[in-house]
Amino acid sequence: MRLLTQTLCLLLAVALSRAAPTHHDILMADQNGDHHEGKSDDKAHHGANPDRCDGLEFDAIAPDVDGITYFFKGDHLWKGYTGPAVLSNGIFKELDDYHNLGHVDAAFRMHNGDDPKDHDHLFLFLNNKVFKYYNHSLEAGYPKEIQDVFPGIPDHLDAAVECPKKECKEETVIFFKGDDLYYYGMSSKTVKQKKWPLLPHCTSAYRWLERYYCFHGHNFTRFHPLTGDVEPQYPKDARNYFMKCENFGHGGDYVDCNTTAHLDAVTSDDKGKAYAFRGKLYLHLDSQRDGWHAFPISSYWKEVDSNVDAVFFYDGKLYIIKGDAVYIYKTEAYYTLVEGYPKPLKEELRPCGFCLCVCR
Repeated sequence: MRLLTQTLCLLLAVALSRAAPTHHDILMADQNGDHHEGKSDDKAHHGANPDRCDGLEFDAIAPDVDGITYFFKGDHLWKGYTGPAVLSNGIFKELDDYHNLGHVDAAFRMHNGDDPKDHDHLFLFLNNKVFKYYNHSLEAGYPKEIQDVFPGIPDHLDAAVECPKKECKEETVIFFKGDDLYYYGMSSKTVKQKKWPLLPHCTSAYRWLERYYCFHGHNFTRFHPLTGDVEPQYPKDARNYFMKCENFGHGGDYVDCNTTAHLDAVTSDDKGKAYAFRGKLYLHLDSQRDGWHAFPISSYWKEVDSNVDAVFFYDGKLYIIKGDAVYIYKTEAYYTLVEGYPKPLKEELRPCGFCLCVCR
């Protein structure tokens, strides 16, 4: 337990900006102004390697099965959060057969626990084609027409992002084109079309640690995948968060780690997702593939804010105990406080026969 505490203490960096990830060398396991440059800018597709620190607009962003995030621009890409651009067809070789298409329109890593044949595969969209990769190998029979794989989804997409069950109502892919969004249900095979007037025009979209980001110009905006609501304090400059650039960065201090440091609570749900709580922050413990990052407790559980005494899952709900009060949250989709809560701890737990001890 002492080793666990020391490790988590190191990872529990001060979570600035409420949701945005900090630099690669702080957060990730070893992954090698509002200027708008449209996707039709073919000058970035040929010749000298582009520099993302110049304030580029990405064509697509997606992680692979190992959690390495690819940033696509023209016929180049960046692997991870640091390093120079390389040609896309050096990693995804089959794209060379469609080199005249110029760039990847959209990309996402599939989350489909109901179908292992799709789960964790990387989908790349070029004009009316879709490529399906696993470990950089193109699946047999691909590329295919988008309509053959995702019926009802238009060609020439702007962006795409996966939305797993519990974050959406079923395993879902959200496609962006112009002002329209298309929700494609992987099980139901249905398409629902929406408009989100509060969200900027997204040229790429990215899900990271259960948070959703729309990239536009060199900025990004965090949004809710069901409502399209935009989080406060956005947009932000991507160069401060998603790449390491000279004279950019949102800073951050580290928690003072010592052998007496303690965690307020540790818990896991029935899906194996584990969380640690300390002060105003919480941390995913099972996210090594995609990176560790501490977030404010208030970003999910605003009524609690900080300094929990105990946290546990029971009967499909999340219980948070703070002082003499208990907060109960529904866990389907996003966490929502059950009506009538918080309640006094004794009123809620004693009649049910619980005896709770909080150990320090």
